[in-house]
Amino acid sequence: MSKTVRARVKSGMLELLDKVDLPEGQEVSVMIMDMAEKDDEDAFKRSAGSWKGLVDADALIEQIYADRSRPSDRPVPRL
Repeated sequence: MSKTVRARVKSGMLELLDKVDLPEGQEVSVMIMDMAEKDDEDAFKRSAGSWKGLVDADALIEQIYADRSRPSDRPVPRL
């Protein structure tokens, strides 16, 4: 069985925030993933320009507009 539950660290111990249906005394493996409290603005700034040279922006924009102008084969929704 695999399930994700939330927990909080309190006095060096994990306090579960979600109910678990496990028999008393059963051993389980725990994988800890640090949940960021706030957005990492520095990471955003470090990534700026990372696409440079990988994508032809003008060709991408042309393709987007071409796809938008193509007739759709989806049915018209009933209102």
